[in-house]
Amino acid sequence: MKTVIVDDEHLALRRMEKLLQEEGGSRPALELVGFFQDPHLALELVKREKIDLVFLDIEMPEIGGMELAERLLEIQPHLHIVFVTAYNDFAVEAFELNALDYLLKPVQRDRIIKTLQRLNHSEAKGMSDMTDKKPMLCCLSGLHYLDDHQAAQSFQWRTLKAQELFAYLIHHRGQTVRKEVIMDLLWPDYDMDKASALLHTTIYQIRRVIKQKGLGIKVTYKDEGYRIELDGMKLDVEEWEKGVQTTSAVTPETIRQHRELLILYRGDYLEEHQYWWSEGEQERIRLIWLDHAKQVAEYLMQEEQYSEAVPLYQKIQEKFPYTEDGYFGLMKIYANIGDYSGVKNQYQLLVENMKEELGVEPSEEVNDWYQQWRHCI
Repeated sequence: MKTVIVDDEHLALRRMEKLLQEEGGSRPALELVGFFQDPHLALELVKREKIDLVFLDIEMPEIGGMELAERLLEIQPHLHIVFVTAYNDFAVEAFELNALDYLLKPVQRDRIIKTLQRLNHSEAKGMSDMTDKKPMLCCLSGLHYLDDHQAAQSFQWRTLKAQELFAYLIHHRGQTVRKEVIMDLLWPDYDMDKASALLHTTIYQIRRVIKQKGLGIKVTYKDEGYRIELDGMKLDVEEWEKGVQTTSAVTPETIRQHRELLILYRGDYLEEHQYWWSEGEQERIRLIWLDHAKQVAEYLMQEEQYSEAVPLYQKIQEKFPYTEDGYFGLMKIYANIGDYSGVKNQYQLLVENMKEELGVEPSEEVNDWYQQWRHCI
């Protein structure tokens, strides 16, 4: 969690830095990326880089802490603010700004710990909120949306080109895609006039479907191209990736959030549609899922929660049949529960797949573990 400290007093700044460094390995883990006595420099950093948390002194010359907080939140609305002050007169005003916490100087270590606990709770609440209440546009598995009741709803497209263009604009959300690029993608064999007419018709279809569904999404024409504005509507792949990045490591306190993340990942990015232009992003998201799933599966195995760990390792194996992770995890679990044939079957399956598809043997780590296991049974 990227963290910034702002305090015009050098000694106070360094004391807060020391306290956070001592507690930064806790949950949530902190990455201290900025220490500023000049609030203008903090503003410049937040304009350039995504920041998660700011510890902010209230009494500062030039820009007071309250004003600085408002300006920071205008740039990054989801930023967490923790006010630090020598006086308690500002507490009500601080929490009216929806501050995460309010600390009195000199700040004590146990009070920092409570702040981090509050931060962890806030992040957990955010994860719970992202799967309910509001409609959400979905690209994981297939293109659809969730309504107010979180029921999956499909789009009724008149043509496959309309569906693909809608997906393509979402893929490039926040960017203007030039008309020529779209026409070359969807109608490469048509002349310019015919392709342009088809593009206009397809855009009309997309706008009509969006309006019929009552969604706040906008498709606008600007700078000789089209762009899509989600207008505050959440996108499942963005919410999922943000959750993976911000949720603390898997522990008894955070396992519920990690389970929610696994549920939210309903399938690979646009996998149902097999668009060639989405393959790079699809693989990037898949690898993030793999790393997250491995972390959760390893935790479940260590906690001997095999009924959850086994199907998760099986899913890893299904999605990534030419990596060792799923096979090796299942081998360890089967060894722990005394299923000797299960260990042997997984190892043999791994050997066959690696040799047939990649022409290699399992890694030295897996082979050494398997040979040691055989000698112990």
